Amino acid sequence: MRFTGKVWRYGDNVDTDVIIPARYLNTADMKELALHAMEDIDPTFAGKVKEGDMIVAGKNFGCGSSREHAPGALKAAGVACVVAESFARIFYRNAINIGLPLIELGEGDINIKDGDMLAVDLAAGQAENLASGEKFTIPALPGFIQDIAQAGGLVTYTQQQLAKKNN
Repeated sequence: MRFTGKVWRYGDNVDTDVIIPARYLNTADMKELALHAMEDIDPTFAGKVKEGDMIVAGKNFGCGSSREHAPGALKAAGVACVVAESFARIFYRNAINIGLPLIELGEGDINIKDGDMLAVDLAAGQAENLASGEKFTIPALPGFIQDIAQAGGLVTYTQQQLAKKNN
């Protein structure tokens, strides 16, 4: 899987209440939730994010409540993947379940700025900041996680696997 998109840069401890505020959780419609994604930390995000854009953040992205709406709202908004130093474990699992790829870089300086263009190749474990020309290695996602993301989520992936078995 390859992505090229604009970077939306955020800091540490971006919690699920910021990703999708609880006041909007009276719907399960992800397209509706996408209209409010990140609005408490960045009121311009939902109106300007484009399909294929990426979020780059610091430590503990997705901390807070275990709501699966948070990665769903980001994916529905068009976010292709999230790159961070670390992720809250339940957010990580929820993102995999819906097919939103996450790249965990570990601690260190991530030299990617808000508005930069980033190219990511998940299969090759490569990324390039197109603004600076800097290339770097990213942890390659295990093949089965790439397959889940490619299928659009765990449910679709499982359905595909069952259909293969029954043929």
